[in-house]
Amino acid sequence: MKYFSLLSCFLIFTASALAQVTYQDLLQAEENPGNWLTYSGTYKSQRYSSLDQINRKNVNKLKLKWAFQMKSFEKVEASPLVVDGIMYLSQPPSDVFALDVRTGRPFWAYERDLPSPINACCGLVNRGVAILGDTIYLGTIDAHLVALDAKTGSVIWDVKVADHRAGYAITAAPLVVKDKIIVGIAGGEFGIRGFLDAYDAKTGERSWRFHTVPGPGEPGNETWEGDSWKTGGAPTWLTGSFDPELNLIYWGTGNPSPDFNGEVRKGDNLYSDSVIAVDADTGKLHWHFQFTPHDVWDWDAVQIPILVDTKFQGRTRKLMLWPNRNAFYYVLDRVTGEFLLAKPFAKQTWNDGIDKNGRPLIKTEMFPSKEGTLVYPAVTGAMNWRSPSYSPITDLIYVPALERGNIFFISEVEPEYVPGNTFYGSLYQPMADDQGFSAVRALIPQTGELKWEYKVYQGIESGLLSTAGNVVFGGTDEGQFFALDALTGEELWRLGLGGRIIAAPVTYLNEQQQHITIAIGNTIFTFTLDN
Repeated sequence: MKYFSLLSCFLIFTASALAQVTYQDLLQAEENPGNWLTYSGTYKSQRYSSLDQINRKNVNKLKLKWAFQMKSFEKVEASPLVVDGIMYLSQPPSDVFALDVRTGRPFWAYERDLPSPINACCGLVNRGVAILGDTIYLGTIDAHLVALDAKTGSVIWDVKVADHRAGYAITAAPLVVKDKIIVGIAGGEFGIRGFLDAYDAKTGERSWRFHTVPGPGEPGNETWEGDSWKTGGAPTWLTGSFDPELNLIYWGTGNPSPDFNGEVRKGDNLYSDSVIAVDADTGKLHWHFQFTPHDVWDWDAVQIPILVDTKFQGRTRKLMLWPNRNAFYYVLDRVTGEFLLAKPFAKQTWNDGIDKNGRPLIKTEMFPSKEGTLVYPAVTGAMNWRSPSYSPITDLIYVPALERGNIFFISEVEPEYVPGNTFYGSLYQPMADDQGFSAVRALIPQTGELKWEYKVYQGIESGLLSTAGNVVFGGTDEGQFFALDALTGEELWRLGLGGRIIAAPVTYLNEQQQHITIAIGNTIFTFTLDN
C-alpha cells in the first residue's frame, strides 16, 4: 500500500481545516445540505438536496468551474463526499483522492497495491467512500476494508473481509452507522456465499456478520436444494439505507448463483433478490422481502432503498420505495416489511402479476431454455444499480429506466463450481433487432403511475439527483449531462462532455455558492452558475 501527500506542507490544509464528521452530523445531514456526507446524501437515500440556488429558471446558466482528470481508465462510478470544502473521491480500482472543492486541486492521494489476478465480473469498479470523525473508509476490489487518515491519506488500519481469490470483492461505498462501518460484498457471479458485515470504526474489528445465504439450521436454508446454499451468491454489492428511529439497516441482495441455471438450486433461494432489514447493533434479521424468488434472469435486487415518510392510502406511514430490476415498482412498510404495492414501470413478460403478499406469479415458460427464451426485461434489468431520486417537494420518484429484452439460454451441461471461476450456469444474448431505449420516468410514489417521461435513446446508466430548485440531474452513455424540470420532465439544459456517464451527481455549497459535481469518463467535472 502507498499514499502520496501532494500538499508539500501546504499550510492551508491544517488540522483546523480538517473535516470532522460525527454520527450526529450524519443524522442531521438533511439540515446541512451544504455538505454531501454519505453515498446517497442522507440515511434516507433519497438523493435529494434542499439547495435551491440552482433552479429550473437559471440552470441553463451552469458553467464548468473545474475538472480533475483521474489516472484510471476503468469505469468511474463513484459519488464523491464533500465535507467543509474538501472532496473525498474514489477512483477504480481502489484509490482515493482528497480535493480542494474550490479548484479541484488534490491534497493527497492513496493508491492501493493490488494482487494479481483480481476476479471481478463487471470491471474493477469502486463507487465511493464513507467518513466518520477524521477517518475515510474504503472497500477494495481485493475484499479489504481500509481506514485512512482524512488529513494525509495514510493507512490507519486494513482488515481482510473475504478471500478475493474465491471471487469476493467490495465495490460499494461503505455506510457509517453509529460507531460501525457497514459494508457489503460482491461476487455473485463466482458462487460466493453472500453476507453483510459491520466493523468497529476505531479498530477494524468485525462486530457482526449476517449471511444472506442461510446455512443448515438457519431459517431459509430449506429454500436451497441440497448443498446448493454453499455457492448461493446473494451478494450485497451496493450501499444500503438506515432508519435511526427503528435502528434498522436496509440492504438489497443480488442474484442466486449460478445465475441462469435454477435446476441445480431448486427452491426460492433466500435471501437472494431481497431486501433485508437487520438490527444495526447486532445484525439480527428483523424482516425480509423477496422480489424475485428463484431468479433465473440475474435480476439483482441491490437497488438502493429509498425511505419516505408520507401518506399511503389515507394515513402517514414509514415507507420504502423500490424500483426493482425485475421491472416492478414496489412500496413496502419499512417497519414490518409488509407488502403494499407492486406495479410495472417498464415492459415485463416473466409473470402474470403479483399476489396479495407480493409474490410474483411466474410464467415457467419464461425460464431459460435450450432453444432460447425471449424475456423482458433484459439481464441488465429495467433498473440496475444506478440511483433513483425522490423529491419531497414534488412528491415524485425519479427512475432511470431501461426498455430492453434478452434471449436467455440454459446449458445442457451441469455447471461446475471452481473457486475463483465464474459460475453462471448458462448465458444470454441480446436481440439483434431490439436496441431498446432508456428514459427518466417520474412515478407517483403512492400508486406507481407514470407522471412524465424523458426518453434517452443513447442509454442512461447514471444515477439521478433532485433538488429544491425543482431540477433533476442525470447523464447519458454518450456523455450528455442534462437537467430536467422536476415537475414536467422538460429538458432545461444539456452539455456534451464526451465521456460515458455511469456515476450519480452530487450537490453542495462552496463559499455559499451551490455546485454540482459528477464523474464523466475518467474526469470529475464541477459546475456552478455563471454570475
